[in-house]
Amino acid sequence: MTTTKRIGLATCRALPGLDADDRPLIEELADRGFRAEPIVWDDPDIDWSDFDLVVVRSTWDYSPRRDEFVAWARRVPRLVNPADVIAWNTDKGYLRVLEEAGIPVIPTIWLDPARHLSKRAVHTRMPAFGDFVVKPVVGAGAKDAGRYQPVSAQSRALAISHAVGLLDAGRAVMIQPYVTSVDTAGETSLVFIDGELSHAVRKDALLTGPSSESDEPFLREQMMPAQATEEQVAVARRAVAVAAEQLDLDRPLLYARVDLVTGDDGTPMVIELELTEPSLWLQHDGDGASLGAFADAIAARVA
Repeated sequence: MTTTKRIGLATCRALPGLDADDRPLIEELADRGFRAEPIVWDDPDIDWSDFDLVVVRSTWDYSPRRDEFVAWARRVPRLVNPADVIAWNTDKGYLRVLEEAGIPVIPTIWLDPARHLSKRAVHTRMPAFGDFVVKPVVGAGAKDAGRYQPVSAQSRALAISHAVGLLDAGRAVMIQPYVTSVDTAGETSLVFIDGELSHAVRKDALLTGPSSESDEPFLREQMMPAQATEEQVAVARRAVAVAAEQLDLDRPLLYARVDLVTGDDGTPMVIELELTEPSLWLQHDGDGASLGAFADAIAARVA
């Protein structure tokens, strides 16, 4: 008697049936002979050993509980991307690793809550010219991030309050110059499936002002298919390769997304390397091939 193999698609309580972009995976995997089902990652009643494979998808509420999330990942016996990848990638300190490897990234000021910085100390670390962004080192998407203007006393005060609030909550903080090309060209995200470049999308700017309180675990993004340039592809491939080397991986990542912005000199810069729970925007690939490719890659790992 043949038993249908089970695949868990890990999600969050806000999206118990998965994000709309991932739901077609269930049918695609069924067509390949697998039973795929969305499972909330922090559901205490789930026995993760019952699954032949668990794929991390829309677990977008993890950032305030990052340690809990990493501990969960280490308990799941057959998880992709695997727990060591998740532990490394859920702290944006990985950008330092990419920078040391010669990959262009946005210049960043890092604030550590263990240093107990005063408001004045935080103030002195903020840029004197040009819009800048304050965001947590552990965070998903643009959640808890804000854009500020140094020439406005009110905006600067809000930025200080934002940073101090994160630090007081025990969260490390990043301060980065706002890349103005985002307002016109947006961000370009390159999606890799099983180590191969699948497609690229463009997403419009999300940060138009200060961070605001929200109970939503994520912010909705507007996307459209895009054609990546040779320079963007080269930078994205290098970023994925550095991650693989850093993590000593013996096979390609099931999925990866590299988010790029364009510097003032035209250089593509990595803003994020998403290896944990990125939207892959399978429905925005331009030709519809990525969904099948993703299902095939998942099926191969079960086999």
